[in-house]
Amino acid sequence: MRVGLDYRPGISNPHNGIGRQNLALAKVLGELPGVDLHLFTPAPLDHPLRATAHCPTWDSTVDGQHRLPRRLRFELGYMPWALRRAGIDVHISTFNMGLPLPPRPSGVRYVLQLHDLFQLHLKNHHATWLRETVYRISDNLSIRYSVNVADRIWTPSQYSADEVARVFPSAAPKVRVLSNLVSSSTLEPMLPEQPLPSRFWLLVGTREPRKNIAWFIEHWHKARLTDPAIPDLVLVGGGEFVAPQQRELPGVHLMPALGDAELQGLYGAAERLWHPSYAEGFGLPVIEAMAVGTPVAVASGTSLDEIVPEGTPRFSPYDAAAVIELMHRLACPDEPDRQVLRDWARRYAEQPYRARVAELLQELQS
Repeated sequence: MRVGLDYRPGISNPHNGIGRQNLALAKVLGELPGVDLHLFTPAPLDHPLRATAHCPTWDSTVDGQHRLPRRLRFELGYMPWALRRAGIDVHISTFNMGLPLPPRPSGVRYVLQLHDLFQLHLKNHHATWLRETVYRISDNLSIRYSVNVADRIWTPSQYSADEVARVFPSAAPKVRVLSNLVSSSTLEPMLPEQPLPSRFWLLVGTREPRKNIAWFIEHWHKARLTDPAIPDLVLVGGGEFVAPQQRELPGVHLMPALGDAELQGLYGAAERLWHPSYAEGFGLPVIEAMAVGTPVAVASGTSLDEIVPEGTPRFSPYDAAAVIELMHRLACPDEPDRQVLRDWARRYAEQPYRARVAELLQELQS
């Protein structure tokens, strides 16, 4: 089977959740027996990926692959013909949209890896009102088009699968769950260069409003004013989107985006990871933290409910009093059973992920 994979997330942002899953899927597909993997992406003219991937002849920077003019040029002006020339049997798009625009090559089956539907009804951060409007409209049209033309839709959680079925009832028979892959790191964990407090709670991913970071910091600060046992707070990624008055709070430590080894070290050093998102399609940092034995506390109501074991501390992402009470309770925690957390995280490891990908591809052949 000749499988095409849209590699734009892997080349443009390999450290965010979708980019990392793009790289993980590419690795697994490249190693599956019977799969002939072909990567498709724009790239700079001197990029080494051009030696192995299918790339348009035009020059392209690595960043900005999601911008509408670039997307249209690639999805409309390049992909339909590139898939035909490569003789692709199955093509997979991996960032909620992005399936090629017509004409559709004969015999090619399309897979849409749909992480969530939050782009349809939640605001993301954009520099201007006009930019926000353009992206909201284009994202809406692109997702609806891709859902319509896909032969299969792979979601990372049952929550996301149920949301697709609710919003697009006619697409429900096409939906399958493929949980995200959380690989066991082979890197030696290392701490970031920036000094760390002796005790700290960790937040990973702060850009989008749905991550609920400002709300969490506000109530962490209120709890800390009355309880000095509550640890400092370390935030990774997107700190520039935290309000200035919150960035300057005593006990708040901002980290830039980190490499895998540094992130592993930070997970291991944290006393607990908190994930307060009120809209989450999977929750990759939660599994990554548990994989190194670090306990977590998560917001309830979306996919986070299904990816953590029974007994995990949960809180409503809208209930200030409840989260403050939970912070007080967890400020001096008992020693966690770290092996139980590691064992739970293994259900998202490479072996079960590889088996599920093989099963889903086999289904497309039948």
